Amino acid sequence: MNVQFFFRLSGMVAGAVLAWQLGTILLSSEDQVRWVVVLSLAGAALGATIAPYFTTVPFIWARKRVKLLPAVDLIAGSIGMVVGLIVAALLSFPLSRLPGILGQIFPFMGAIGFGYLGLVVMVMRKREIFEFFGLNRAANAVVSEARGNNAYARSILVDTSAIIDGRIADVSQTGFIEGTLIIPRFVLNELQHIADSSDAQRRSRGRRGLEMLTKLRKDSVVPIEISDIDTADVSEVDGKLIKIAKTNHYPVITNDYNLNRVAELQGVKVLNVNELAQAVRPVVLPGEELTVKVTQEGKELGQGLAYLDDGTMIVIENGRRYMHQDIIINVTRVLQTVAGRMIFAQVRNTSD
Repeated sequence: MNVQFFFRLSGMVAGAVLAWQLGTILLSSEDQVRWVVVLSLAGAALGATIAPYFTTVPFIWARKRVKLLPAVDLIAGSIGMVVGLIVAALLSFPLSRLPGILGQIFPFMGAIGFGYLGLVVMVMRKREIFEFFGLNRAANAVVSEARGNNAYARSILVDTSAIIDGRIADVSQTGFIEGTLIIPRFVLNELQHIADSSDAQRRSRGRRGLEMLTKLRKDSVVPIEISDIDTADVSEVDGKLIKIAKTNHYPVITNDYNLNRVAELQGVKVLNVNELAQAVRPVVLPGEELTVKVTQEGKELGQGLAYLDDGTMIVIENGRRYMHQDIIINVTRVLQTVAGRMIFAQVRNTSD
């Protein structure tokens, strides 16, 4: 019996009892007992329906909110609430001496008001309060944790394609990624399935993914978590990732074009390693000099082709004669197309 069923059962019993009591008060005639029974059944149904909205639903909501809060805010809020309740307790006796119903209501309202006020003030002004009491070291620690560990409260889902690609392992060592990288168990199972494939190419990709995962866990400067988080109503790996990311407001790291587009259509934030690589490519401007190695012949007469480390193709005028040689070139034009970037250059004059 799960918790939600227990609360539904409790709500059903409570609703039936309350409805029975209400029916016996309103319908005192012996001939109307059947209406009391009907009212009790209606109360039981209503209690079973609304019970989770007063028990498990608020608890689940509060748990998700607490998970997203930095630890420093939780600690500061708890201290502030305790201080507020102490103040309310000190004022409860004089407030209880007020005449009539005011003496009964004001102590209760004071406990709620001062508790909430203490929580809010402490969370919003924690640094200034620590400094006021001479706790400069604690104040600095609060700022450091708020700036640093706040990022670690963020979780990022990692897709299979990003693990196999391997660049995420290098990026994670640079400190550009802030947060906990979550690798769901079903992603790990998919990697294992690919590594055990009868197809040699898929098997090679799967084994590379497992090697990159080992490297990621060993060398990453951010926390890595192998999680059992899953969705029972979705069987496809990409669908599971999108459902989990959307439910928990997690971004997804991927290289998969289709997953990228589907996730964006459903409002899920995507961190694409390919887009990151495009953004950090070295900028090449006309007039710059580069040292490259001519590796191929061009389509036009006398042209040679070279490539930058990021795969950008360089078309070198009269570069064919320097095949398999390292030469210095002058960039004449940079062309950006839908397919990518293309650089046109000339061989530098040796007399320059």
